[in-house]
Amino acid sequence: MTTLTAESPYWSALQKIAFRFFFLFFILFIFFNPNGVIPFYDGIYNLYIEPFHKLIPWLGAHVLHLAKPITEFTGGSGDTTYDYVIILFMTVISVVVTVIWSITGRNTRNYNKLLYWLTVVIRYYVAITMVLYGSIKIIKLQFPAPGPGRLIQPLGTMSPMGLAWTYMGYSTGFNIFTGMAELTCGLLLFFRKTTTLGAIVGLVVAGNIMAINYCFDVPVKLLSTFLVLMSLFILVRDFRRLVNFFFLNRDAQPSNLSPHRFKARWKNISLITVKYLIVAYVVIGYMISAVQAGAQYGDNAKKPPLYGLYNVESFVKNNDTLPPLTTDTTRWNKLVIGNRYSQVKYMNDTMKNYNFALDTIKHKITLNTFKDTLHKFVFDYTLQKPDVMLLKGNWKKDSVQIRLHKVDLGNFLLLKRGFHFINEEPFNR
Repeated sequence: MTTLTAESPYWSALQKIAFRFFFLFFILFIFFNPNGVIPFYDGIYNLYIEPFHKLIPWLGAHVLHLAKPITEFTGGSGDTTYDYVIILFMTVISVVVTVIWSITGRNTRNYNKLLYWLTVVIRYYVAITMVLYGSIKIIKLQFPAPGPGRLIQPLGTMSPMGLAWTYMGYSTGFNIFTGMAELTCGLLLFFRKTTTLGAIVGLVVAGNIMAINYCFDVPVKLLSTFLVLMSLFILVRDFRRLVNFFFLNRDAQPSNLSPHRFKARWKNISLITVKYLIVAYVVIGYMISAVQAGAQYGDNAKKPPLYGLYNVESFVKNNDTLPPLTTDTTRWNKLVIGNRYSQVKYMNDTMKNYNFALDTIKHKITLNTFKDTLHKFVFDYTLQKPDVMLLKGNWKKDSVQIRLHKVDLGNFLLLKRGFHFINEEPFNR
């Protein structure tokens, strides 16, 4: 007869104190960082988070006496000053409440049932997060392929994050591989019998994400760190079994996977139904959303007219043809037309980004800087040949006429090299 590892009826004082703290700490983290994992929750989150957008800056200014005021909140970056003060706020609240809870609940023998449900919440938080990130890697939305602007950007001018994004974005196969690992982790964590394996996979996958975020200065360090901590928390209950199996070559007793059920049968049926609806909604819904977004924004989405990289063959300013001198800070060298943006590379190798609007009926191009939407530069464009374009208009305070020749992106070594099973010698350029 197989002996299952039983839940301990008596916990030590240290175990109870540690549980109380991490229970509060993880619940508060999910409260402040739902990360879109709870369906239809964004509206509720926007309501209750608003007071904290006032409280946390006040604490930063009057309690922590930070040198600069907190003005940025969780958004494009998950590692703002606000986010770190939130972690400090969570820690203090968790410690204070743990002390009070330890005094009022000192006679409690164990928290087996509460541990079970906390583990369920953490499992689903990590699982849904992994399915979300896995889907946008499999469909290749998170890391776009290097566009014309990135292809001409000098390596030394890239940020560490930009380098990481370019590295990941180059290979569709690698995106699918990493996305499948995340998706597999998420699917395993949805079910009790595969939770331990899912947490092990999650520890490896989230650990790799955390390493990239820390080593390449990607501003998702806090979230990835908590995914690692949560994976470790799930594995704690199986710590002895895992040590026996992996390190001591001893028998590892089966884990007790008995669920904590309600007495009423209808409640258990309802719970199981809700579970499978959530799993189906997350897996199918996220994949459908990713496919739809991929058709609109992905690498294979339809490119806008004039998309590409253009070399400037001639640049006439106020009827004066400017020679291509590398010391010239006004003459264009290249023009990049991307999706709703453009970049101008000047002769001195500096690059500047612009909003880009195209009117194919009137054959006009409008550029403006991101910071100044009032002052716009309008050009009439003519396609003299399929790969030759002429721009006429005003650039800053000058009239200009620019002749451009479209570059075949397929000639870039990074894009044309491809994959080779056989390499007689290393091709490292």
